[in-house]
Amino acid sequence: MNRIQQLFGRKEKNILSVYFTAGYPAFDITREIIGELQRQGIDMVEIGIPFSDPMADGIVIQNAAAKALQNGMSLSKLFGQLRNIRSEVDIPLILMGYLNPIMQYGFENFCRSCHEVGVDGVIIPDLPFKDYLEEYKPVADRYDLNVIMLITPETSEERIRFIDRNTEGFIYMVSSAATTGAQQSFDEVKQEYFRRIAAMNLRNPRLIGFGISNRETFDSACRNASGAIIGSQFVKLLAQGSPAKAVSRLLEMIGKK
Repeated sequence: MNRIQQLFGRKEKNILSVYFTAGYPAFDITREIIGELQRQGIDMVEIGIPFSDPMADGIVIQNAAAKALQNGMSLSKLFGQLRNIRSEVDIPLILMGYLNPIMQYGFENFCRSCHEVGVDGVIIPDLPFKDYLEEYKPVADRYDLNVIMLITPETSEERIRFIDRNTEGFIYMVSSAATTGAQQSFDEVKQEYFRRIAAMNLRNPRLIGFGISNRETFDSACRNASGAIIGSQFVKLLAQGSPAKAVSRLLEMIGKK
């Protein structure tokens, strides 16, 4: 069984997944960040593949991606950094990136490399679901790689149920149709969206992302889904100190320490 499915099988609530951009703030810090996230009790890690046009991301992650590219990070170099990472960590690892660099690498080569280094899932925000089903799912399945799909407040119930039937792992529930970035609270419109999706009783668990930055938003996500994904807030903290301090400060901010 895939490590993502194992995680949700043993822990139904209060799951925390943390995102960072590979190659930021320094080229060779990837393994240290992953190790520190596991050491301090983070449940799952999303590793961002830097790209020059990250259309779903806000300014914090855009700037981190630009700096990572300047530092020399690439998809092939990231796989090199992740080689033998499974001798150090056992929590689920997900790569998050856009289709362009993955296609340049070759999708089957990408899936094979993920399998070889122990990556469990991938999030590709600009991969059309129809293309995923027809062209990419059979390849990903061969390498036991969960392709995680995003839904937004604008996604229809029919499409959500279709995604739920045809994916494994979890559903990434985007809190709003905007780009990534920290928010202080979720308004009633977002709360209603959370409740509406929860009432659908989907087969897959859900994690809420985009805007999680403090105890209020984290607790709200955990009340309405299996947990939360935090990205921009952690990326900002990485720029201010060591990975150990960044993880510790993040846990303090969301009330988990």
